[in-house]
Amino acid sequence: MSTPRLFEPLTVGDQTLANRIVIAPMCQYSAVDGRMTDWHTIHLGQLALSGAALLTIEATAVLPEGRISYADVGLWDDATEAAMADVLASVRKWSDMPIAIQLAHAGRKASTDLPWHGGKQLAPDHENGWQTVAPSALAFEPDEVPPLALDKAGLDEIREAFAAAARRAARLDLAAVQIHMAHGYLLHEFLSPLSNHREDEYGGSLENRLRFPLEVFDAVRAAFPADRPVTVRVSGTDWAEHGWDIEQTVALAQALEARGCAAIHVSSGGLAHHQKIPVGPSYQVPLARAVKQAVTMPVVAVGLITEFEQAEAIVATGDADAIALARGILYDPRWPWHAAAHLGASVKAPPQYLRSQPRQYRDLFDVEAD
Repeated sequence: MSTPRLFEPLTVGDQTLANRIVIAPMCQYSAVDGRMTDWHTIHLGQLALSGAALLTIEATAVLPEGRISYADVGLWDDATEAAMADVLASVRKWSDMPIAIQLAHAGRKASTDLPWHGGKQLAPDHENGWQTVAPSALAFEPDEVPPLALDKAGLDEIREAFAAAARRAARLDLAAVQIHMAHGYLLHEFLSPLSNHREDEYGGSLENRLRFPLEVFDAVRAAFPADRPVTVRVSGTDWAEHGWDIEQTVALAQALEARGCAAIHVSSGGLAHHQKIPVGPSYQVPLARAVKQAVTMPVVAVGLITEFEQAEAIVATGDADAIALARGILYDPRWPWHAAAHLGASVKAPPQYLRSQPRQYRDLFDVEAD
């Protein structure tokens, strides 16, 4: 019987992934001054045993003021790099799953409280808050403190911070870097006409709105080893009138591919508080399909992909080259095992867990002897 498409290898840049299931970055809001903690060892460690092909570290701020909250992970100095190195050493001791990192700046959506405390913006004078920055002095919510519009010096600092974080990621031997251009954070704010009202070369036309995100991509690509992929996560649409849309996303994807982007992960929304999202199973897959029709690099689909046949159909029909799991794999950390069992494929598992293999799935685990 042929291997299900979901469990066929996928080449991304110069690297080959074991299957088409990747773990999306998921913020944990559990860092201290940007430094990873034991929680990240537990969280990333158990996901690294899941049988997926790639694990992506959560949105990692390139500057302290680029964090979504005061408890976000960062990679901006030796202390944050050392803390991440300790976590990675523990995870890699027991798993050889490739690990990537998402580099990010939250822009006007920074300086928030923790989600389980409401997630509201914290004012600059709050002990855990700070002044946010953005392309334009437009607040995300009407009652929030507006961000400061970035000047040229600010743009230079952020661009170099992304490059510096990429160099730290290389020292940590991370397999890939993903640049966060989605969900209403800084680079998405430059892309969307709803948040970018600049009148200089970084605002107005589509070409101008693409300029700074593409400059950041170029800086990261130059800073990260050439044999390791740099990928991008985008929002395919703002789900809001006169905002960023799929046609503009396709133009961005084509520009990124021309600059050496190795893959693109298509999500949506997050920029406009008045967004209207038609949430349902596979609701973002048509966005991934539109991008895939316009580029040759691998495209990753995400968003309410929960069923095994659903995931197989997305890659088998060519809507996307891979699927990403986030909340679904938190709920079921062995989702790739169960998908492999259901579809008649095999998946890598640690030898300590071999005895868990059900009798009816004798060929489920593919274990390589050390």
